[in-house]
Amino acid sequence: MATVNLLPWREERRAELRKEFFVITGVVAAIAIAIVFGWQLVLTAKIDDQNGRNAFLQERINELNRQVKEIADLKQKKAELVSRMEVIQSLQGNRPEIVHIFDELVRTLPDGVFYNDITRNGGSLSIRGTAESNNRVSSLMRQLEASEWFAEPNLTGVTANRSAGEHANDFQLQVKITPPSIKEE
Repeated sequence: MATVNLLPWREERRAELRKEFFVITGVVAAIAIAIVFGWQLVLTAKIDDQNGRNAFLQERINELNRQVKEIADLKQKKAELVSRMEVIQSLQGNRPEIVHIFDELVRTLPDGVFYNDITRNGGSLSIRGTAESNNRVSSLMRQLEASEWFAEPNLTGVTANRSAGEHANDFQLQVKITPPSIKEE
């Protein structure tokens, strides 16, 4: 048989396949790098877009927090103004009351009784005074009880005061203030 040398042909074929393999590997590697780079760009763009959205939302949240704080400050100012108005209205409404109380104190004062000190404690009056006799103190208490503006007179102390007269006494009593509108209700 004739001898045919196939070795150079095989080597050429091997070299060709190796070259083709390296070219294909290079092309695949280039395509893979391009895909990875493209994916990296897409992800970076998405992250930047989301960071922009987050920044926008944070700005809106900060603006709303400022508005909430302003609203809270306005509510506090409103509450302060309302409380001031209520105090002013109560003072305006109670202004005539003290005049009626003093007027009623004068009307219920019998002859021979003198007030030394009158102190208001909320809804009651503490009265200290001097009377010419015990009967005058009793008369004062009856007149206070009969008054529209006072209720429940309570004598808390009586002491002799000889400097004001032979039968004179210093007295202390408590009486509740009850305006006529409250009494009727």
